[in-house]
Amino acid sequence: MLYIVPTPVGNLEDITLRALRVLREVDLILAEDTRTSSVLLKHYDIHTPLRSHHKFNEHQTAEREAEDIAAGKHVALISDAGTPGISDPGFMLVRACVEKGVEVQCLPGATAFVPALVNSGLPTDRFYFEGFLPQKKGRQTRLQLLAEQEHTMIIYESPYRLVKTLQQLAAVLGDDRRASVSREISKLHEDTQRGTLSELMAHFNEYPPKGEIVIVVAGKNN
Repeated sequence: MLYIVPTPVGNLEDITLRALRVLREVDLILAEDTRTSSVLLKHYDIHTPLRSHHKFNEHQTAEREAEDIAAGKHVALISDAGTPGISDPGFMLVRACVEKGVEVQCLPGATAFVPALVNSGLPTDRFYFEGFLPQKKGRQTRLQLLAEQEHTMIIYESPYRLVKTLQQLAAVLGDDRRASVSREISKLHEDTQRGTLSELMAHFNEYPPKGEIVIVVAGKNN
């Protein structure tokens, strides 16, 4: 069995009882960064063996890990924060397990974009998840596609590129397009700023952001 186990995006209490039980009972935990995951496991006194599984090695290791699970191991996959496979490693291992007939269970749990979307004040009945935009090649093409998107859009970004991304969105979607920026979700300094793209640019030019960022942007004609 392969278990996909969401982990807290901020507060360590944002983990389910089932997730804790699974992490204790499996034979092995595959972690995006063993150092980061060790903090969570130590907090909950979990001593299951850890092994690295990240975006730089998953192409090489997914098949091998799937073979071990098919041979009888129970394995949990976790990322640094949130649900594996959502802008984090996971897809390749799940695909390899599915191809081998291995049962996969994804536990419900934390992911950053849901609280950011709900907090935005923008329509939530339908939404489009973009994740991280390409940093260079293909970025402008993606922005042009977003300009025609009618549903609320969700974009992940680093604090170092936030202002530049807001500027690019404003140039393509218009300065007055409504949006919100959430950062440090579920942490002590959690914050959501709402306004037009131009207002958000001005705010974060004056107050440079820290922490992981989720941008939520109103769809066309919304």
